[in-house]
Amino acid sequence: MHTPFLPNPFIVTSKDDVLPLYEQLVNRNIHSAEDFQQLLQDVSDLESALSEDMAWRYIRMTCDTQNQEHEAAYLNFVQEIQPHLSPLEDQLNRKIVDSQFSGQWRNQSNANEIYLRGIQGAVEIFREANIPLHSELSTLAQEYSSIQGSMSIQWEDQTITLQQASNILMQTDRNNREKVWHLMQSRRSQDTDKLNELFNKMVALRHQLAINAGFNNFRDYMFKAMGRYDYNADACKDFHNSVETSVVPMLKDLMKHRKSLMGLEVLKPWDTQVDPLGRSPLKPFDGGEELLKKGIDCLNGIDPFFGECISTMESHQLLDLDSRLGKAPGGYNYPLAKTNMPFIFMNASGNLRDVETLVHEAGHAIHSFEMAPLSLNAYKNTPSEVAELASMSMELLTMNTWNAYFSDEDLLNRAKAEQLEGILSTLPWIAQVDAFQHWIYENPTHTTEERTAKWLELSARFGSGEVDYTGYETAIAHAWHKQLHIFEVPFYYIEYGFAQLGAIGVWRNYIQSGKEALENYKAFLKLGNTESIPKIYETAGVKFEFSESYIHELMSFVKAELQQFQ
Repeated sequence: MHTPFLPNPFIVTSKDDVLPLYEQLVNRNIHSAEDFQQLLQDVSDLESALSEDMAWRYIRMTCDTQNQEHEAAYLNFVQEIQPHLSPLEDQLNRKIVDSQFSGQWRNQSNANEIYLRGIQGAVEIFREANIPLHSELSTLAQEYSSIQGSMSIQWEDQTITLQQASNILMQTDRNNREKVWHLMQSRRSQDTDKLNELFNKMVALRHQLAINAGFNNFRDYMFKAMGRYDYNADACKDFHNSVETSVVPMLKDLMKHRKSLMGLEVLKPWDTQVDPLGRSPLKPFDGGEELLKKGIDCLNGIDPFFGECISTMESHQLLDLDSRLGKAPGGYNYPLAKTNMPFIFMNASGNLRDVETLVHEAGHAIHSFEMAPLSLNAYKNTPSEVAELASMSMELLTMNTWNAYFSDEDLLNRAKAEQLEGILSTLPWIAQVDAFQHWIYENPTHTTEERTAKWLELSARFGSGEVDYTGYETAIAHAWHKQLHIFEVPFYYIEYGFAQLGAIGVWRNYIQSGKEALENYKAFLKLGNTESIPKIYETAGVKFEFSESYIHELMSFVKAELQQFQ
């Protein structure tokens, strides 16, 4: 019987708790195919344990950005532990790909081929000189998170977060909306220079990473680092163009319709989130506890297993849903690789967007549960294009059970319309953010002024053109500062666009064939990272395609559905 490789308990306080384990693996003699497979299993167990340790450090820090102990624990990992592991991880990767038994193992399944392809890619881009650069970038990303987490405004004798303030933009009182919009812009502007300087440092470091690894630019480096083997930069640009021609005109019509319904000659930036008919904002729940309870009911209505997953997380206290001061912005699902249960983090403030966020992150969480039986941790590390298909499909699949939140049919239809209108707004934004990042790293020596000019140019290309920012142009110029992906996880954003298209396809199938489409969805969740992206999408019953004709077909379907709810 094989002796467990990891000590029990496995507690990481410094690099000295981890380095000997890596050294053992690097120095282990491999005499047979069985030895090789045991090596892979032990590597997987170590990766899982370290990933979970890192997960908890990140979770605790983001739940309370003001807690210096949590921040120190996180920074200790990225500054004092991870840099020492990287060279040993590289040695281990080389040991695996160079093994005389790797070829035979590779040929046993597509999953093994994909696993070794990823390790080979990591070997190709690894450079010891990049270790301190990665560490510095992690520190800068944490600085960005702290800056964003500390943003608040004074409103009616209260200090509120910008997430909470954004709810006021949905109120029917136009004076209040305008006032809070200015307060939010004023607060953001206080950190404009700081964020530009921070990002300048990031761009320079990222370009150096790429040069060190033998790439012309950071974009090309990241395509290899992110395992984008199934498409290239041209496919991304096809997506940009298709969104511009097939989605932006629909967004333009939507905003014209809004202006007409509101009886306005000019639509201002504080007029875009309020109900155009002057109805009070949708209030689907009151507090995180009710959000969760109704969310579980909603998921149970689609499939009892879905609700059971989130109930299990609740019983293990693996959710932090409410917005509060000192909490990092945004939302995420963080897999706990050893426990095989994830953690959901979000900033609920009582609006429909929170419902969308909860079911989105629940999609990720359920994906984690479905992948749990897979034998190696690498099989569970899905590409983002696949991970986001799970979450974005869940947003649309659950619309049929949103009566858990809205017992009134008019309110339910209104919520569905807002969800679909959100898709029409989001796809152009995704294309804009991705096109922006391509330009940034294709032109790494750009100035802050040139970068601002490029963003404004892209805003004209992908915006509706129907919102009047006269006098407030700086609000557009720096709008990208609030997109954490640009700062923290560069190039991880277009996946949302690809997955949104896939999700529309999954939803269309569900409307047309019900249970069969749901079984296809669950089948793809179980695959993890064991097939190519196109094959996984095919298993889900949809295409991995960005042509203008395909996107136009999907958008026509969305338009027809939207008309039913408006």
